[in-house]
Amino acid sequence: MDNELIGAGNDSIESKRRPYLGMTGTRLNIWVTVACTTAMTLFGYDQGVYGGIIVTPNFLDTMGNPNPALQGTIVSLYDIGCFLGAMSALLFGDKTGRKKAFLIGVIVMSVGSILQTCAYSVPQLIVARLITGLGNGVNTAVAPVWQSETSKASLRGRLVVLSMIMNIAGFSLSNWMTYGFSFLDGSITWRFPIAFQLVFSFILLSTAPWLPESPRWLLAHDHYREGLQVLAALEGNGATATDEVIVDHAEEILAAVRAEREKIPSWSNILHGRTGDTGMIQRLCLGVGTQWMQQLAGINVTSYYLPLVLQNSVGLSNNLSRLLAACNSVSYLIFSFAGLVLIERAGRRKMMMWGAAGQFICYAFVAALLSQTDDPVHGKSFGAGATTLFFLYYVIFGICWQGIPWLYPTEINSLSMRNKGAALGTASNWISNYMVVQITPIGIANLGWKFYLIWMSFNAIFVPLIWLVYPETANRHLEDIDKLYRDNSSMIFVYKNKEATQVERPQRLIDADRERLEVTRKLKL
Repeated sequence: MDNELIGAGNDSIESKRRPYLGMTGTRLNIWVTVACTTAMTLFGYDQGVYGGIIVTPNFLDTMGNPNPALQGTIVSLYDIGCFLGAMSALLFGDKTGRKKAFLIGVIVMSVGSILQTCAYSVPQLIVARLITGLGNGVNTAVAPVWQSETSKASLRGRLVVLSMIMNIAGFSLSNWMTYGFSFLDGSITWRFPIAFQLVFSFILLSTAPWLPESPRWLLAHDHYREGLQVLAALEGNGATATDEVIVDHAEEILAAVRAEREKIPSWSNILHGRTGDTGMIQRLCLGVGTQWMQQLAGINVTSYYLPLVLQNSVGLSNNLSRLLAACNSVSYLIFSFAGLVLIERAGRRKMMMWGAAGQFICYAFVAALLSQTDDPVHGKSFGAGATTLFFLYYVIFGICWQGIPWLYPTEINSLSMRNKGAALGTASNWISNYMVVQITPIGIANLGWKFYLIWMSFNAIFVPLIWLVYPETANRHLEDIDKLYRDNSSMIFVYKNKEATQVERPQRLIDADRERLEVTRKLKL
């Protein structure tokens, strides 16, 4: 056992300070989850609020009645800001730590929200949207990493999925907020829904400063004493920094750090594919791939524009389109809770494959039904059928695809690459999001029902792709994935590897943990 761990643990006994407001165990985990889920709720709120604002008469008049292309630019440039924010997290996230980076993102996003609320022209609004996106990009890159690195393996998937469920809750709230304010007159119809983002910022700035830093980040950056204290605090039940379970967990983390430091490549080597047997490039690509797939599955064709889609594609009135979008958001939220039950039982692979197959079917029927809406006799019935399929699409996406693309990059990447991998994954989400949001108004206007065939085709491709190359990460310690790639250095296709695809944690890893714990006991004796 490393002397620094033992010494750090003994030092912690002498500390009489009760950090984190005296909270430990489940209570402390809950408050970390509150911070991370609030950030994701804010993300969802901001993602949905412009769907209702972009069809608000006072907003359109104030901004000079922008055409569809300019509407797409106003909405989508927010995603460019998010992309830049996620990339900045890639550069400074590992240096500052998860918590500090998170707080920086909250402050920047708050400034952007204030500027959006006060905007009177398109240039002002675009600058404000970019600043808001910059802060949100940092938050969405850092929050899932902070959450996953402070969670127990048995809870990690559920907690990150819960964060994304709260993302849907924020999305739903924004739909009802804009629908309710649509009955008023004047600029309050859109300025208040934008300003409401600051409520979430207040919650975040009131909670995050006193919460613990990631213990994995602390140990990897030689803050042994604090790392052990955080592990003990998160464990709860009276655990101390000298307990066998805590020291063994810290040693497992440090062993992964040492193994990687011995072989960690420079960025030059990474870009040239010279990463040894760590599978680093492949793991980065897999994490980034989940985010690209989430966007190319077509969710933001409707998330940002559902009222517009229902007006222009289905032919519904402004008021009915808003109301149905708000009702859909509630259905989306309710069914997404099923993901909490399935995330560890079914695993990541099956949920992504089932989801993509269901989404393929939905978009196939949406395109077929919308192609018949011009029928003078049955056109409205076909439109109603298409609306029902949009609702079903959201149900399937909420259960299967809402959370996993944010969770998977934090699990598949190694410790030293986890922040980078999550940041690259998040940046990929935002740049692909920008692409989808930018082309959607134009695609609907020019292609009509054929536009939805694009998203149908992508979903069809994802099912075999996931089956072939994506390993299972459910019920694993984060360090288990390092072992998988060290033991299978040439692995690309995973479908024939039982350990790589089974939902349960491999038995040999459980046995190795027991042996290491027994060795720790003997050394202490």
